[in-house]
Amino acid sequence: MGRGGRGVRAVSDTSIEITFMYRGVRCRERITLKPSPTNLKKAEQHKAAIEHAISIGTFDYAVTFPGSARADKFAPEASRETVHGFLTRWLAAKRKHVASSTFDGYRKLVELRLIPALGETMVVDLKRKAIRDWLDTLLVSNKTLSNIQSCLRSALNDAAEEELIDLNPMGGWTYTRKEAPPKEDDVDPFSPDEQQAVLSVLTGQARNMMQFALWTGLRTSELVALDWGDIDWLRGEVMVSRAMTQAAKGQAEATKTAAGKRSVKLLKPAMEALKAQKPHTFLADAEVFQNPRTLERWSGDGPIRKTMWVPAMKKAGVRYRRPYQTRHTYASMMLSAGEHPMWVAKQMGHTDWTMIARVYGRWMPAADTSAGHRAEGLWRASENNADAKKEA
Repeated sequence: MGRGGRGVRAVSDTSIEITFMYRGVRCRERITLKPSPTNLKKAEQHKAAIEHAISIGTFDYAVTFPGSARADKFAPEASRETVHGFLTRWLAAKRKHVASSTFDGYRKLVELRLIPALGETMVVDLKRKAIRDWLDTLLVSNKTLSNIQSCLRSALNDAAEEELIDLNPMGGWTYTRKEAPPKEDDVDPFSPDEQQAVLSVLTGQARNMMQFALWTGLRTSELVALDWGDIDWLRGEVMVSRAMTQAAKGQAEATKTAAGKRSVKLLKPAMEALKAQKPHTFLADAEVFQNPRTLERWSGDGPIRKTMWVPAMKKAGVRYRRPYQTRHTYASMMLSAGEHPMWVAKQMGHTDWTMIARVYGRWMPAADTSAGHRAEGLWRASENNADAKKEA
């Protein structure tokens, strides 16, 4: 390279070449200077300044070498692309790699939230302050706020990997509001009387599915994807490994998380519902539950609400809740009965019981007056054994 491997060398009587690495590419550029010892030293200092700018993310190829043929190659594409354009392109690429339900969630966030708010901004100009200022104006739940940031952070990570931007402005940062906006509690389980009222107005497949949902805690998307082959009659369990959302358009997909793939113990009411369902669909050896009107697999919770759910709520005189509340009902019933939170978490497909405690803590019974007495008894027994050995 010249100059003892320092990346600087004379290439003519009037120019010096410097060599450096940028974005994984070895770059060689000439500067018009007579290659005297003094100028070669200046070229080394210039190279060092370039490498420092590269390391801190401030190097601009076109400014440093305006006449270079490489300048166009390294010009950030984001300087010519808006957030709208980039997110549209990013969303199209994501479709191939994520579940339909996940993609649908991204699409709604991009089209309804991110593009209207940030779409006209150039990607290269998108700064953390602008994002924070926008998020601060949103009157949404903390969950929605988190979803918006997760989507944008993922997109900007990809922009950084494509070298469209040097750094993700959301990297290592999450916006949190000082006080969450007031919102209604979405966990609204059915009481035992309400459960009986709804079941009493349902018949056949609709009743069987409702009872099974209440006593397994399956998500609606998991319930409609269930096949008879997933039932283990000997063990009294059902294997949950697939889900079917309306976004998937009738195609079953793997559960969203690894913990979602699980075996759920079939309690007696759930087993009774399955046995009652056998005459309807068992011989076909396919889906467990069907839409009674079409005698085909349910395509999602939309048709369930319209065909069966809303009419049943009205007929039973029960205040309306969405079908997902059967899952909340299951959790509250198990915890109220004193079942261990970790067992409930595994039944519902959670990796640990912290979410169970946070969401359903009010249904976890408080310790009674005898709590801790068994531990005391073990301690006393151990103490008595030790005393007996001493006396012996």
